[in-house]
Amino acid sequence: MIYAVLFTDNPDRADMRQRLMPDHLDFLERSQPAIRAAGPLRDPASGEGAGGLWLVEASSADAVRDLYERDPFWPAGLRSGVRVLEWTQVFVDGRRQL
Repeated sequence: MIYAVLFTDNPDRADMRQRLMPDHLDFLERSQPAIRAAGPLRDPASGEGAGGLWLVEASSADAVRDLYERDPFWPAGLRSGVRVLEWTQVFVDGRRQL
């Protein structure tokens, strides 16, 4: 199963992002192939950060939670919220998948 994981960030902890970024990126690399894609989100109008998005392959939403709770951003309180959604890919590279 593929999950879309949407993070919102805690603005009170924004100063921690740069300090934790090397550990966060190392975590993403170690967590491949479960984390298939990851990156920050930005508001196009303001250019301000708007959290992050991961695409995760996992057996359950609980397995996704276990994964993101090991990300260095999580225990540091950088994330203020997370939403885990099941995702079914029906279109890729110009072709239907179903």
